[in-house]
Amino acid sequence: MSGFLQAGRPPLILASTSKIRARILEGAGLAFIVEPPGLDESVMRQAVSGEKVLGPHDVAEVLARAKAEAVSELARKAYVIGADQVLAFGDQILTKPDSMEAARRQLLDLSGKTHMLHSSVAVATEGETIWSTTETATLTMRKLSPEFIGHYLAAAGEEVLNSVGAYQIESIGIQLFETIDGDYYVILGLPLIPLLDTLRREGVIEA
Repeated sequence: MSGFLQAGRPPLILASTSKIRARILEGAGLAFIVEPPGLDESVMRQAVSGEKVLGPHDVAEVLARAKAEAVSELARKAYVIGADQVLAFGDQILTKPDSMEAARRQLLDLSGKTHMLHSSVAVATEGETIWSTTETATLTMRKLSPEFIGHYLAAAGEEVLNSVGAYQIESIGIQLFETIDGDYYVILGLPLIPLLDTLRREGVIEA
């Protein structure tokens, strides 16, 4: 992307290794650097959710802020975007499956039921978060047969291991669902409209 909306403005960094979040920002016409936050995300998730002190909505926001601030400490003049997404299924927080068998079990558990995706995004500069928001989408899966799940996983491949819930709704994963209530970008893990509004307000992109 040319980054024509950002000429002469502060640099922008995405503190994430997520390919889909990078594609979303590229699609919006932004020029940015990708810089992984270097945090042990699994340890952080356990720390903030293990005692159930924080709900899934707050867990997502804490992690998004932590990612943005970690990179912002190293690039203090830049504006850094951090993001996180938490899948809440009843009173459980589901994480990315670590194997195809774990993905199969997740889909069997979610089959015919409703879950929520809490997606948070934060912007940090000078080592501090200056803005964050968390938005929620509600999704209900169709009743899936074990045979269908097997065929789906064979078709989708190990890419599903990069997604909480073992689906990528922007591709073949859409076939798993009965109803979806929520913003498309929230489901993908990056509330884009409020993020762009904030970047305009801060003078990072042209208004």
